[in-house]
Amino acid sequence: MAAYLQGLNPAQREAVESTEGPVLVLAGAGTGKTRVLTTRFAHILLSRRAFPNQILTVTFTNKAAREMRERVARLMDGPVEGLWLGTFHALCARMLRRWAERAGLTSGFSILDTDDQLRLLKQVMEAARIDFKRWPPNALMAQIQRWKDKGFMPGEIPAGEGSDFANGRAEEFYAAYQARLRQLNAVDFGDLLLMMVHLLKTDAEVLTYYHRAFRYILVDEYQDTNLVQYYWLRLLAQGHKNICCVGDDDQSIYSWRGAEIENILKFERDFPGARVIRLEANYRSTTPILAAASHLIAHNEGRLGKTLHAGRGDAEGEPVEVISLWDSEEEARMVGARIEALWRSGHSLNEIAILVRAGFQTRAFEERLLTLGVPYRIVGGLRFYERQEIRDAIAYLRVLAQPMDDLAFERIVNLPKRGVGESALRALHEAARAHDQPLYAAMARLVAEGGFKGRLGATLARLLAQFGHWREVLAAQGPVAALEAVLEESGYIAMWKADKSPDAPGRLENLKELVRALAEFETLELFLEHVALVTEADQQDDGARVSMMTLHGAKGLEFDTVFLPGWEEGVFPNQRALDEGGNKSLEEERRLAYVGITRARQRAIILHAANRRIYANWQSSIPSRFIEELPEAVLRRSGSARPAEARPAPAMTRFPLQARRPEPWEVRPRPARAESIPVGTRVFHQKFGYGRVIAAEDDRLDVDFEAAGEKRVLDRFVERQDG
Repeated sequence: MAAYLQGLNPAQREAVESTEGPVLVLAGAGTGKTRVLTTRFAHILLSRRAFPNQILTVTFTNKAAREMRERVARLMDGPVEGLWLGTFHALCARMLRRWAERAGLTSGFSILDTDDQLRLLKQVMEAARIDFKRWPPNALMAQIQRWKDKGFMPGEIPAGEGSDFANGRAEEFYAAYQARLRQLNAVDFGDLLLMMVHLLKTDAEVLTYYHRAFRYILVDEYQDTNLVQYYWLRLLAQGHKNICCVGDDDQSIYSWRGAEIENILKFERDFPGARVIRLEANYRSTTPILAAASHLIAHNEGRLGKTLHAGRGDAEGEPVEVISLWDSEEEARMVGARIEALWRSGHSLNEIAILVRAGFQTRAFEERLLTLGVPYRIVGGLRFYERQEIRDAIAYLRVLAQPMDDLAFERIVNLPKRGVGESALRALHEAARAHDQPLYAAMARLVAEGGFKGRLGATLARLLAQFGHWREVLAAQGPVAALEAVLEESGYIAMWKADKSPDAPGRLENLKELVRALAEFETLELFLEHVALVTEADQQDDGARVSMMTLHGAKGLEFDTVFLPGWEEGVFPNQRALDEGGNKSLEEERRLAYVGITRARQRAIILHAANRRIYANWQSSIPSRFIEELPEAVLRRSGSARPAEARPAPAMTRFPLQARRPEPWEVRPRPARAESIPVGTRVFHQKFGYGRVIAAEDDRLDVDFEAAGEKRVLDRFVERQDG
């Protein structure tokens, strides 16, 4: 046996040596997918079946392409030149340069970035006198890119794929946008694949050239391909049909960006006689973790099927934990306490991860880890208070609390767009300097004196009136009501609702989480001070840190200990999947749960809370259906909100439960006072004055104040007025 084949298990070796004809390698999580792909590449070269430039190897990221190039070089004992190895876009750009003239371009064409694409589309829409407020350009751009991902050229869009954008004019603008690109001798990223697919379909010489050029095709992460990528691969594979696609249908989690799980599910129909090889020996996780993941994903119907088993000899491990907590605040305390205990016992923080379904969930964990002094990093995103929409909303609050804050004022005066351009800002700055005033005061004076005419004057007068109203809301109803009024009445929420980009729903969720965060503070000033201290916290990039990220961002990563919080209906699976009905969206959510569990090497800890704060109010939560789909024999259930009927695993389990003392986070700190305040008690609040308790829930009181009306407050902020 060749040295490079030694150490492969039988399934891996079969995947490497089955070089001829179509092959689908179903590579489960942690089964050595990258090793198989690189060893197969080296095997083709070392067995002299092809030269390096006759193998087309496609990856999804530049990082994956770089790692594969380095691994092949190690196997070959030196760098390999002339490789066709890279991402879909990089390889298509290389092809298109060669055949540019046949696509109506010159070989020196430009590839526009996202900003330039949007600027060009705006020019097209402006020429048609389209109202950007009613029909946002980024929404049209998202639609155009969806058409390109599906392989639709202008004039080829089926009736069922149309759009009602601008009263049905989206296809017209698509055609005009493409025409402007040609005039500029430019393409966007979507064109790279779209134009090459069009050339391969319509130009026999181009297709024949690549059939002769490539004897073998290797594809990584095949489950993540969209339709235009699928068409490109199918066209190229019609020659020798020596195509090997490596992927995992159970990890197809990117439908929201165009990925089609059907591409991998119908591989055998697309390539009759294809060999399907399953890699099921997992070298990452323990037996309980693999059993939990396999049992969960088996509930999906749309899959080819495989069952992971441990490939290591030391894979017994401890049960998967399912912890039931009273509320989301306790969830954050518990995770913080467990991480702190692991850290003190010598566990590396680099090997701990918190994986959330949605970005808004990180806020509570960030604040808890900061309180405990545990270093952390947000992977694939910004810390909560650094996100664009959060900084925008806080800028509004800063102006509300302190009108002299010029930096905050400049950020929001034209956000959403109000027609306050550079000339208007320049006039404000000049007036402010002339009278030694902050910008807000200068605006108020100029509006009163008629310094701004027409629509701009009316717009700024309306903004001043809005801030006056919001300050009244702040004084009468408190900071939460004020923030809700700001976000709705300023048009900021509407702006993101109109945005059709994939991250817009997440931004709206983050804004809801900001309202929840604000509800924990009695005054706006205390909250803004807290935010300032959080954002200034010591967070250098050196040293070990806990990783925090979304489940989507965790794919391909692994950690010794993984916390999976928020497993509740409406959070995970998320509400959109539940609202859509049917199995497709729900099955993708289940695949996401499978990805989360299989990130863990030694410990997987799943958490759910019985109560979550929705805006300023608390709402009961139902445990995720995914928890009930886990096999009881490999679970250890615990927690302060554990149902009375929940019992330890049956005696037959291989993982017996042991009695233990309650964890510190399980000791609920409510009620906050030595004695509760009963309904009917007269109380005094420093801000709202005298009132009477009309309802009580744990440490939260509903009080009817004589001057301020009904408010919900924490009991520690009121004084009893007995007698």
